[in-house]
Amino acid sequence: MPGEPKVVADVDAALEGVTDGATVLVGGFGAAGQPVELIDALRRTGVRDLTIVSNNAGQGDTGLAALLRDGMVAKVVCSFPRQSDSYVFDELYRAGRVELELVPQGNLAERIRAAGAGIGAFYSPTAVGTPLAEGKETRTIDGRDYLLEYPIRGDLALVRAHRADTMGNLVYRKTARNFGPVMATAAALTVVQVGEVVPPGGLDPEAVVTPGIFVDRIVEVAAEGAGR
Repeated sequence: MPGEPKVVADVDAALEGVTDGATVLVGGFGAAGQPVELIDALRRTGVRDLTIVSNNAGQGDTGLAALLRDGMVAKVVCSFPRQSDSYVFDELYRAGRVELELVPQGNLAERIRAAGAGIGAFYSPTAVGTPLAEGKETRTIDGRDYLLEYPIRGDLALVRAHRADTMGNLVYRKTARNFGPVMATAAALTVVQVGEVVPPGGLDPEAVVTPGIFVDRIVEVAAEGAGR
């Protein structure tokens, strides 16, 4: 109901109802802003055939990489699938066990934003003339070629913010802001982990980035930490 507090008891309760085949938007840029505890809780649900939309395809063997290692992910939509320690994704992709949709980072952010803004599609010049343009509608506007890009909507968004009030208004910490604000608008269910929950009126309204209307569940994670 409108106005009902959105705080849940723990990260496992925050992910109740997630089903197989869900498209999950996962915030973060590498380790910055990654909702690690929520990702771990998603692993514990045991769901399968997930489509993960994120900046990258995981690092080491924790977080997103652990989801992949556990066989929970069918497809990854990201900008940076390979890094020096992305060996889990690399092995699965080479073995044909996970699908990849590679999306330039600006297009990735804008496709998610378009979903939240109710935009049906948009034209972008990025990737024109590259293999990423194959099969996409093209249009020339004022002498420049563009590709038609479609929104990316999520069944679930996992976001990390710095602080929240009980109504779901969010404040982020520095670069941890990255993909969180657009992902929060683009999912049917938005779940947010924060380091502190305060009563209504406890946040400076001028500092709020994500209004509570976009947030469904909030969980306070004490370990949400400095430097992450």
